[in-house]
Amino acid sequence: MSDRSGIFAGDDPFEIARNWLAEAEASEINDPNAIALSTVDASGLPNARMVLLKEIEADAFVFFTNYESAKAGEIDQAGKAAFVMHWKSLRRQIRVRGVVSREDGPQADEYYNSRSLKSRLGAWASAQSRPLSGRAALVAQVAKITATHGASPKRPPFWGGYRIVPVEIEFWADGPFRLHDRFVWRRSTVGDTWNISRLNP
Repeated sequence: MSDRSGIFAGDDPFEIARNWLAEAEASEINDPNAIALSTVDASGLPNARMVLLKEIEADAFVFFTNYESAKAGEIDQAGKAAFVMHWKSLRRQIRVRGVVSREDGPQADEYYNSRSLKSRLGAWASAQSRPLSGRAALVAQVAKITATHGASPKRPPFWGGYRIVPVEIEFWADGPFRLHDRFVWRRSTVGDTWNISRLNP
């Protein structure tokens, strides 16, 4: 791709993604690592919500959540997910589609333990995505969990990470007169060689 230069240059899409995220961390006001995560339920009805991307690995994107949440149930059922990262300050976005597996080992423990105590207790207290009678009930549950688990709670067995290994990554940057630049990296299956194409805006 002779014209894939500047912010699109490089032979590793994960490195490009890390570079774009680093730039966003310097310019985006809130949560530069926010992604709009898309899943489908058992009937094929799509669902989307914002979550925080916590790591861009050598060949995957990692986030953490409650395994009993609606998003987790949909991910576990389909084994696939997609997300978009959009940075208004940079006028760029990255779209990803791929296969998903759980990360519930030492890496999940390490991230959980790096969170604030209140966030760790909150992970225990929230029955994510399920009905709640009122905020007072949630606050009472946090108090109960605090008394039970103390100042050093272990990671809940129902909380951990997901690793999205992409088969498609698209890099998009705003252009004048809506003549945007788009490059998509595709591979048939995980482990295959990437094919890179320029797309019409």
